[in-house]
Amino acid sequence: MNRSALTPVFLGLRAGLHILFGGLIAVVIIRAAYQHTGSALPTISLAVVFAASYAIGGFLVSSTQATRRVPIALWLGLLTIEWLVLVWWSPDAAYLVFALFFLYLHLLPGWAGPAAVALSVTLAIVAIGFHNGFTIGGVVGPLVGALVAIAIGLGYRALYRESVEREKLLTDLVAAQRQLAASEREAGVLGERARLAREIHDTVAQGLSSIQMLLHAAEREAPTHPGIDHIRLARETAADNLGEARRFIRELTPRPLEQESLAAALRRVAAGTSSASRVPVAVTVAGSPRELPMPVEATMLRVAQSALANVVQHAQAEHATVTLSFMDDEVRLDVVDDGVGFDVDSTIAAQQAGRGESFGLTAMQERVAQVGGLLTIESAPGAGAAVSLAFESEAA
Repeated sequence: MNRSALTPVFLGLRAGLHILFGGLIAVVIIRAAYQHTGSALPTISLAVVFAASYAIGGFLVSSTQATRRVPIALWLGLLTIEWLVLVWWSPDAAYLVFALFFLYLHLLPGWAGPAAVALSVTLAIVAIGFHNGFTIGGVVGPLVGALVAIAIGLGYRALYRESVEREKLLTDLVAAQRQLAASEREAGVLGERARLAREIHDTVAQGLSSIQMLLHAAEREAPTHPGIDHIRLARETAADNLGEARRFIRELTPRPLEQESLAAALRRVAAGTSSASRVPVAVTVAGSPRELPMPVEATMLRVAQSALANVVQHAQAEHATVTLSFMDDEVRLDVVDDGVGFDVDSTIAAQQAGRGESFGLTAMQERVAQVGGLLTIESAPGAGAAVSLAFESEAA
């Protein structure tokens, strides 16, 4: 069993069962030894065999996971037969049925456990009555013990199921957290790569392009200038460096956009989110897709990643949709979920003041503002959330 908060409870119950069995078998052996009757030696011998079967069989069953059901059935059947033979020789052995109750309830599936308890308590009552005569105590005692054992056994099963479900939930949560951390790291890397690409494009590349054009114009206007060779060399050098700058820009472009379109990259991100979080994410593309400037595509991809990360981490949503719309006057990206929602103004204010658990919304706003887009966030408690990013045709 995996270590959990309920593990001490299970270990305590198991230790209690072993102590109960050991105490009862000790009582049978001690009483048989002091009775000095002809049945003493067979009783002690059978009690030792019964105890050995309990110990050895329990160890073998717990260590045989591949063929678990067959060893359990054989072991319980052997213990039951040995107990019946032992009861034949000693009425004190009838009380060993209390230890068998817990074994039946814990190891037998479904209603087989309570049925085995009912059969064994009946046999115990008959055995006690056969040896000592039927009395109220001889009937009520085993019945009460059986009812208590059933109540404890059912409670143990409920705790065990809860422990298994909790372990599974914790495993899923850890996997989701790791995926979210990886997604956030990837989003951060993509954001920095895109920022550097945009800076190089807007400064170095544009400056080299302007220098190249000015030198080319000077070369055309003064072809016989004494320094024409130096002008031509400077223009060629600027052209070479412009090519290198553009190569750097291509290398810094977010990786999903290097090999596929924005729509394909969004589908890949949605599929990864669905696989990691089990929140179905549908992607829809409306209109006629067209190629967008690198900064616009990178921003849309990062906003989608950040919005989906928020859906998984905070929204408790059952579904989410990503819609990429190509229209005549604008390009729009919408991420909508059916989660618990939130108060937009207070959340953004808390993040801006540094009181929030994350800074996803403010980070999205800053990214979009840098490239001239319009970001709209709509939500309310209990009403899901919608993140909408739009670029006008001039920018897109």
